[in-house]
Amino acid sequence: MIKLLHIENIAVIDKADIEFTEGLNVLTGETGAGKSIIIDALSAVAGGRTSREIIRTGASFAYVSAVFSGQAEGPSQTYKKRRDGEGWDEHSSNGPETDNMPQDTDLAYNVISWFNDNSVEPDESGDVYISRKISADGKSVCRVNGAPVTAAQLRELGAALLDIHGQNDGRKLLDDSAHLSYLDIFGGLGAELETYRGAYKKLCEKRGEIEKLSVGENEKSRRIEVLKHSITELERAKLRPGEHDEISSRRELLINASKLTENVDAAFEAMYGGENTAGAAALIIDAGAMLERAARYSDELRPICRQLNDLRYNAQDISDALRDFRARLDFTPGELDELELRLDTLKRIIRKYGGEEEALSYLEKAVFELSDIESSAGRLVKLEIEFGNRMQEARSAAEKLSETRKAAAAMLEREVCGELEQLNMPGARFNIEFGESKGEYGLSGHGKDEAVFLISANAGEEPGRISKIASGGELARIMLAMKNVISGGVDSGAMVFDEIDAGVSGIAAQRVGEKLAKLARHRQVLCVTHLPQIAVMADAHFEIRKNISGGRTYTHVTNLDFEGRKKEIARLSGGENVTQTTLDSAEEQLTAAGTYKKQIN
Repeated sequence: MIKLLHIENIAVIDKADIEFTEGLNVLTGETGAGKSIIIDALSAVAGGRTSREIIRTGASFAYVSAVFSGQAEGPSQTYKKRRDGEGWDEHSSNGPETDNMPQDTDLAYNVISWFNDNSVEPDESGDVYISRKISADGKSVCRVNGAPVTAAQLRELGAALLDIHGQNDGRKLLDDSAHLSYLDIFGGLGAELETYRGAYKKLCEKRGEIEKLSVGENEKSRRIEVLKHSITELERAKLRPGEHDEISSRRELLINASKLTENVDAAFEAMYGGENTAGAAALIIDAGAMLERAARYSDELRPICRQLNDLRYNAQDISDALRDFRARLDFTPGELDELELRLDTLKRIIRKYGGEEEALSYLEKAVFELSDIESSAGRLVKLEIEFGNRMQEARSAAEKLSETRKAAAAMLEREVCGELEQLNMPGARFNIEFGESKGEYGLSGHGKDEAVFLISANAGEEPGRISKIASGGELARIMLAMKNVISGGVDSGAMVFDEIDAGVSGIAAQRVGEKLAKLARHRQVLCVTHLPQIAVMADAHFEIRKNISGGRTYTHVTNLDFEGRKKEIARLSGGENVTQTTLDSAEEQLTAAGTYKKQIN
């Protein structure tokens, strides 16, 4: 459950701290007072999308933080527990027994998994501390237990801590394509769906391979000609990496051979000597010999002898290097022309294929592709056999998924009808109509099924699509019924309703309030409402009030005591005309609500 929410500089809220309690927490106030801002703050702390527009005018940032106690397992396990008979009475629509429900202080398995997966240290108390700062440049900084995390990471954790039902969420029921997802969530069909999708992915991959091989014969012939031409060209070229640079260097050498020969010969003769002259190397040798004789009579000359000896070896090395270089300047007639022709070939290949290594890589790929195309007829037969096997596997997985879905659908129908009866829709009928997928081969990424929710809000009427049948008030109650059934009484985090009372009044509003009170016995519920029938059921009642001071608008959040609740209930019932009669009526409603809640404890 969420224990504390701290808000700074969000819209008209300068600063506010809200300490929520277990059970049903109700927020009321005049339209525009800032109730939905509380929901926006909760969404932000759960990783929802934010923008700099939420920052209070004149502030440089917005900040929201929250403290959560440990949560229990997620709603996807609910149906599996029912299906496996864990604490489930098949004749009851009130969900599994709750005597052994996990305590709020224990971190849920899915929350612990998040901490392990994201390398964040859990707090010793088991509480989760989340903060989020939104700067004027639109950037946000998210932290969990002091550790920085991304918005995506926070969103994953927030899904386990908060289940937020906004004002427009009921509209999702109008989208027929979303109904199958609701059913799969209720049925806890994640593993079955994953198995099917794995088989379906393999099927699609085989289909893609077949389509690739099944190109038109003309296109295949053209491609073969292109590949053969490229392979012939590259094989004749006999490329090797680095050859272009080697030939360019050799060509440059030969072009300047005469000048190089003249100067290298002169340098070699100066170092090694000629027919009539002594070279530097010979003179150094002679000098060394004479100095060796002189050193017999003076030890001071020995270091100089060693230096002269080193110089002798260096001179000999230089002479040898000049001789070797000179030998490379000898070339056969026509070598330069051959180099020019080879260089032209290499330049053309490089321009066409992007480089020597790239050309060699293309040659390897072209040879493989040509072999692949030429052997495609045999491969195509093999692929079609494999495709048939994949089709059989996908259909088998789809059939198993469909059978499990239909079993879950029967239970969902029964439970939603039970919930609607408790929400003052006693004649309502809820059905799930299955159809075949319109995807290729009768399959899609969701299996072989399509599913549509049908509703008959009144006895004697045939069920029809929710988008055609349900009014606003009925839609709100259907959504509440779905939420309650899918959660199954399992504490998977705080459930947040933003004006679930839309289009509801009278006895129906009372039933919604009673349902929220029952739901709050198993998990924490936060609810924004305008209806006294819901507000009286609160375990904690917060008034959101707006006032103007110094030309600025401020929103304040007050946790009401019994007298405060009486006045607020009277205002919700009678508007500005709060009289002793409306106060007495409010007290009577609160007393009756208290009696009702004791009965469901």
